[in-house]
Amino acid sequence: MTAQETELMAMIARLAPQFHQLTSEVLFGQVWQDDTLSQRDRSLITVTALVVLNRMEQLPGHLTRALNNGLRTEELSAAITHLAFYAGWPVAASAFERLDTTPSQ
Repeated sequence: MTAQETELMAMIARLAPQFHQLTSEVLFGQVWQDDTLSQRDRSLITVTALVVLNRMEQLPGHLTRALNNGLRTEELSAAITHLAFYAGWPVAASAFERLDTTPSQ
């Protein structure tokens, strides 16, 4: 977890303990750990959902996680380009801005 993600989780724990517990135990403890899908596939799915839903505030952390989980910048770029035709050009352009500022592996 990045320092920013750690700060975010601490804030959530303070404001919404049940949400924090569900996030930690169910989302990251069960869903992300289920080996039916690889971490790489889960990252690609998550990035796709965030782009399509225009959740740009959550995207940088998940782009970093996607790179750490084995996706390459070129693959993320191709996915975002593909999504431009389904989710819209502006949302893809915003996602490229986030990808550009994500440290590559």
